[in-house]
Parts: sequence; structure tokens; C-alpha cells
Amino acid sequence: MTPTQLPHIWRKTTQDVMPAIKPSAPSAQYDIYPAFPLAPGLIQTGYDMLAETIAETRTVIIDGYPGVFWEHFQLKLSASLEARDVNAHFVYTAEALLSPEKIDQMIAPYMGGSDPLFGFRYQGKLVDFFDIQHLKTLRPDPQAEINILYGCGAALAGWSGLLLYVDVPKNEIQFRARAKTISNLGAAAPLDPKLAYKRSYFIDWPAANKHKAAILSQVDWFVDEQCPDYPTFLPANTLRSGLLKMAHSFFRARPWFEPGPWGGQWIKNHIQQLNQDVSNYAWSFELITPENGLAFQSGELMLEVSFDTLMFQEYQAVLGDCAENFKSEFPIRYDFLDTVDGGNLSLQVHPRPEYIRSNFGENFTQDECYYILACVPEARVNLGFKDAINPQEFQAALIHSAQTGETLDVDRFVQSLPAQKHDLFLIPNGTIHGSGIGNLVLEISATPYIFTFKMYDWLRMDLDGKPRTLNIERAFQNVYFDRKGELIENDFVSHPILLEQSNSGDAWQRVVHLPTHINHFYDVHRLEFNRWIEVKTLGSCHVLSLVEGQVVRIETSDGTMADFHFAETFVVPAAAKNYRLTSPEGNGIKVLKTFIKSPSLWVPGVVPNASIS
Repeated sequence: MTPTQLPHIWRKTTQDVMPAIKPSAPSAQYDIYPAFPLAPGLIQTGYDMLAETIAETRTVIIDGYPGVFWEHFQLKLSASLEARDVNAHFVYTAEALLSPEKIDQMIAPYMGGSDPLFGFRYQGKLVDFFDIQHLKTLRPDPQAEINILYGCGAALAGWSGLLLYVDVPKNEIQFRARAKTISNLGAAAPLDPKLAYKRSYFIDWPAANKHKAAILSQVDWFVDEQCPDYPTFLPANTLRSGLLKMAHSFFRARPWFEPGPWGGQWIKNHIQQLNQDVSNYAWSFELITPENGLAFQSGELMLEVSFDTLMFQEYQAVLGDCAENFKSEFPIRYDFLDTVDGGNLSLQVHPRPEYIRSNFGENFTQDECYYILACVPEARVNLGFKDAINPQEFQAALIHSAQTGETLDVDRFVQSLPAQKHDLFLIPNGTIHGSGIGNLVLEISATPYIFTFKMYDWLRMDLDGKPRTLNIERAFQNVYFDRKGELIENDFVSHPILLEQSNSGDAWQRVVHLPTHINHFYDVHRLEFNRWIEVKTLGSCHVLSLVEGQVVRIETSDGTMADFHFAETFVVPAAAKNYRLTSPEGNGIKVLKTFIKSPSLWVPGVVPNASIS
């Protein structure tokens, strides 16, 4: 192995890395590599081109995200500079990190102790991880042709020069952590993948996000390092202009996909670009904004930035009237849960607002809905309790099952409702629920996404052959036992209301309201038409998905236009103001639209107030 080579297995996943060159998607089918168009020739690729870009600069600062292969990046860039006969002096910020022992002590209050899943969001900054005096001693070499300070936090050292930022998607960070080829920020060695994810979510990412937001406007070049041998990069001014255009038109996040112990076959059978050599797909992460990225395309080349990069720069344009409540935290999440020819989801509950704030440091909680995009004839959804529920008996039965491995008589305690295509089940925090076998669920939710307290998981093992973690105690601190019986069908299943209808010749359109629960801060409409429909954002961001039909065309008031296909999720920011959806072939289609309710309808304590940081 040469010094610039990575280990043979440097990421652990069944999914391919997003390529630098945009592949052709099957015609009129779901595209797993959506990209926002830029003019040709703006994105470049490779270390030789990067070396050419910086070679005439005396001082270069290369900052970036935890999870970048920093040593590999330095060796490849150094080799390209040497090939140009450039004498480069490299300084690595990791030299100035606090010792792993001091960092462990500093973050201990946020790591949740022995809890395998949950911690508390770190409240400090990236600079906390450094020995400030040592950081100040990292100085340029006056004899070198070019001095390069590189590594996470490089901008903190106070150098003046050309500033690059190296990003890596958070799904790739997880794949690298599973292969143990990267370490968490300041950790002595790679951690167990589950512990590495917990530390990333609660420690590394909050600190790194604050730093990225603080320096974003100062960056000169932006680099995407997910293909570590062939990074793509572009001028940061071009990126900022692209983000501005996105924030006033529309965009689609790059989805990513994961198998799971209960996963099904619908996603695998219907999305041909995916690796088919897997047992199942449980999730499609359509719009989980703390982890998804946004890809840009120039010519054939693609470059991805984290979704929050858009929010750091353009949150007011994206969110409109609720911008000061959520700031850079995009509030709506879309993902798919596939149990078609799979297994039941666990019986689970999500935390109440005050619980998620005080225990985990989140600003709002995980209020969900299940929209049934497809299902088999006998599919069902577990939702709410039976009328005769006895909390003490239920808790005792759960604990007994967990301790003995005996099957729980689920039907004794939990209601099961029939599921049909286009049904919407309402799952505000504290509601016991779980999809049954045979559903493709479009899960609509407030953005928090890991705070699932499992009570019963059908005695399953995870994909590593280990028992899945249950959270019975936390669940009982949050579940509402009065959500049961007839109340569930009345208040926790959405009953559609026709809001608008028009017919003109052979053209027709309808707007159907799918009311959400009073505790949901978002609402849902379904737009149904066979020609076109005009939509106004009315000060709210719209998250949309084509839920019936093959293709829908969108055009915003600035003339930007694109086609989206069945099951693809796309976003229209509040600043777009109005847009037109068209059925290119004149066929009847249905588009689901999720948006933020008027503030007058918010339940106190559910939505963050304007003082959120």
C-alpha cells in the first residue's frame, strides 16, 4: 500500500458512494442522485486541479468537517503540488487538539453515560476542543513557497489567506465510522460504530455546525470529499449564489437508503438505481435535513454540500414566517418506511416536548404522521391502546417479554387499524404506534429523527445479530394511556376535507385537506389535478411528494422548471411565493404538500420561541 492509498475497505455499507460524474437515471423513474443545475465549467475535480488552484497562493487554510480523511487528503494534495515543483509546508490542526482524556472529560456531561443511544446536544463550540495556546503556535514557515494549515477548525488559528472548506456527507461519515477508518473529534481511536454515531450526533456535529455557520461567508473554495481520491470543488461565491437561487425556487435533497431488521422489498423493487444485492431496504431518508445533502451539477460533475449549509445562509428565505422560531433547523422531515414483504415496526413512542428539551437538548420533538403510499390488501397500522388497557399490566408484560424472550400478546393491549393507500395516521408525541407488515409508509414528521423509545420489537436481532435496544422506562415516562379506543379513529386518523374544486372542460383540480392533530405544528394538503394547479406559499415552506402518477412538472415564478417522479420529495421555499404544478401528459396526479400551520394554531410549548439559538 502506498502512503496515499486508503484501506481496501474504507466504508462499510451496501450503497455506492455518490459519483463525481452524474449517471443517467432510468427515464421517468425515481433518481437517487438529484442535483441542482449550475452553468457548465464551474465544478472541478481531482487533486491536480486543486493544486493548480492554490499553487500561486502564499498561505492556504483548509478547514472542514469531522470525518474527512485528513491525512489522505494532505498526502494526495502534497503529491500534486510536488508534481508542480511547489515546495509546500503543511501544518495539521490535530496537533493542537486537547488530549483525548481532557476531551472525554469535557464532553462527558453530554454523552448520556451508559445509555447506548442518547446523550445531550453539546452546548459549546468547536474551539473548546483545542489548546488555544498551542493553536496560536501553529505558524507559517517563511522559507516555504506555500504554507497550508489543514484540518477541522483550521480557521480558528487566525491565519490570513485563501480559505477552503472540505465537507463530507453525514451518511458517509457513518459508513466510514462503521469501517473504523475515522475517529470522532479528538478521540484517541475509532469507537464502536453505535457509540461513534451517538458522539457524532450529540457532540461533533453540533460543534462543527456552529463553526461552519460562522465561517461560511468567508470561504473562498468549497470541496466535497466523499470520493476521497477524486474530490470535487467549486468557488464558494458560486456555491453561495446557487444556494440563493435554491432558496427562491425549489430543490430536492439527495436521498440515501438503509437496510434494517424489519425492512421490505418495495423500495428495492421500484428504485432501479439502487444496489439490488441487498436483503431489503427499511428506510429511504428523503428529507432528514440534519443528515441529507444537496447536490449541485455543472456539466457532468456533481458536488454535494450538507443541507444545513443552505439553512445557515438562507433560513429566512426558506422558512418565511416561522424563520425566527426555527432558525437553521429545518422543521419538516420526510422518509419512507418499507415493510412490504418485511416485518412489523417496533411498538414505540416519541418524547413529549418538555422531555426532549430537558433530557436531550432538542428544541422541538418528533411529532409524526404515517401516509400510506402503497400497501398490500391486509396491511394494518398499530396505533393507540385498547379501551381496556391497564398500564401496570402492560408494563409488566413488556418487562417479562424483555427478560424471558417470550412473545408479547400485542393484540391484548394495542389497537390495530386497517391501512389503505392515501390514508393518513396521526402520531403526535406520546402516542404508541408502529407500522404493520405490508406498508410503504411516507413518514411525515417534525425533524428530530432518532428519539424513538421502543417498548417491544418482536424479539428481533439487529443486522449485527445483537438484540435491539428497548427503552421501556423512557417510553412509560412519555406515553399517553388515554389515547385509546374510539378516540383513536376519531382524532388520530385524518378525515379528508375537500377545500377547493374546479372543472373547466376536461381540466379539473381539487385541494383536499388532510387535517393533522392539534399538537402537530404542520399541516397536510393533497393537490389533485389533471392539467395544472397554481399554488401560493403564503409565507410557509412547502414539502411535496408525488404520491400518485408518473411525473409532475414544477415551475416557479422566476422561470425555473424541473420534473419530479413518483415518490420523489422536493421542497419549495417560502420565498418562491408561488409556483405551478403541471401534469405533462394530462393524466390525473396527486401531490402531497406539507407546510407550517399559522402561528395562531400552534400549541404552546410545541414550537420553539423566537429566542432559539
